[in-house]
Amino acid sequence: MTAPEPAFIRDTRAGYDAIAADYAELSRSHPEADPLGRSILGTFAEYVQADGAGPVVEIGSGPGQMTAHLRTLGLDISGIDLSPVMVAMARRTYPELRFEEGSMTDLDLPDGTLAGLVAWYSIIHIVPEQLPHVFAQFHRILAPGGRLLLAFQVGDEPRHYDEAFGHRVCLDFRRLSPDRITELLKQAGFQLSAQLLREPYDDESTPHAQILARKPLQPQT
Repeated sequence: MTAPEPAFIRDTRAGYDAIAADYAELSRSHPEADPLGRSILGTFAEYVQADGAGPVVEIGSGPGQMTAHLRTLGLDISGIDLSPVMVAMARRTYPELRFEEGSMTDLDLPDGTLAGLVAWYSIIHIVPEQLPHVFAQFHRILAPGGRLLLAFQVGDEPRHYDEAFGHRVCLDFRRLSPDRITELLKQAGFQLSAQLLREPYDDESTPHAQILARKPLQPQT
């Protein structure tokens, strides 16, 4: 029997369905507005290409602008998002790219097939007890030597929203500890490559972190 879908997944999907158009407009300028983020995205793309390229997936691709940016960097990339409204919007905006519905807690992708995986400010919606499972999923679908890039806001306290862009929602945004995330990645079998911690920009209230990791070429013993 199939297990019931967790409430946080249902709430996140419904929330982003409701705010999709407003969120897409807000995020239209990214990554151009974030030079440090753009730099680490470029580094990720260079790593993947130097490794021999291969398919890449962005998990939590939203309206598709980051997936499209990574495509301009030469990656063979597609997007997966929880929200069907976001997926439909991304398909309309970027018809040359592939976008599918899916959850990072239950990825329907074959083992060991991806050269790279990006979760750009999307693990912030995962409840803490599910993060080890999510990182194990990421490790499973990456090929040996595959690259992982995460981005998230830094902090300890989650933020809950009952309203966003004039819509009723039930959305939780979790700020995360870089030390805790790197420890969970190591437990999942990843090797850490780099970590960037930047101070907030003028319109932000919290530091941000980006982490590059790699699935080892040989199984760890």
